[in-house]
Amino acid sequence: MRHISDQGRAILVTGAANGIGAAVAERAIALGHRVMLTDVDEDAVLARARALGPRTAACALDIRSAEGWRTAFETAEAAFGVVDVLVNNAGITHTGHARDLSPRQHRDIVEINLLGTITGVCTALERMTAQGHGHIINVCSMTSFLPLPGYATYCGTKHGLRAFHHSVAIEERDGPLDFTIIHPPSTRTGMLDQEMDDPSCAISFAEKSYAPEQIAEAVVDAVAAKPAEVVFPPLAGRVQRIAGVFPRLMRRVIPLAEARGLRQREKLLTARSAS
Repeated sequence: MRHISDQGRAILVTGAANGIGAAVAERAIALGHRVMLTDVDEDAVLARARALGPRTAACALDIRSAEGWRTAFETAEAAFGVVDVLVNNAGITHTGHARDLSPRQHRDIVEINLLGTITGVCTALERMTAQGHGHIINVCSMTSFLPLPGYATYCGTKHGLRAFHHSVAIEERDGPLDFTIIHPPSTRTGMLDQEMDDPSCAISFAEKSYAPEQIAEAVVDAVAAKPAEVVFPPLAGRVQRIAGVFPRLMRRVIPLAEARGLRQREKLLTARSAS
């Protein structure tokens, strides 16, 4: 593995073959950082790293695997000497109402979105504490505040991740590490394309969606600013955080948003068919 001269921070990004992770890697490289790209799709992540140029390294990573995490950190350390920042971005969803998903699908969502991310955080805690510095950034979701129909288990993992993240940050308050959690809204990735094909996920289309590059800007800005929590976009995030603490209000308002999402989804499907 080649060694790369020190320039900016060395950042390990999960789920970096496509979507938000790829956009984070691209923006970080543009700003002078070095990036270790990881993804469960080895061919795709290696191709992405080659396209981004010499300040990258890449390897396959199934975030459910503790051994895989150790290998990813070792590969990054061999390339860059250190991992300054972990961006935990990888995640999945299976669309549909909870009663319609199989036990395996529920388990997949939990094992990847929650347990896999926890494994990565714990790996980073050990290695970054030993080196005396580090910054853990968990890319979570606006659904960590607001439960949504069609996403029951997904929302559960995001609520759990936020609680885990802040608990660890408090536990480690006297240590050398920084912690940031970021909550993006509906984002135009392959996951959103998957959701468009399932009417049970119509609520995803009730509000404006954002490009991965917009989320990546918030993530990479956090590398320098080190905020405790970022909700994007800020105004919509405040509204959702407030609504999330009033269950009766949610049960009245969310069906209205779901109906709006169904109408918008039909428009998008019509436009897609016409193109």
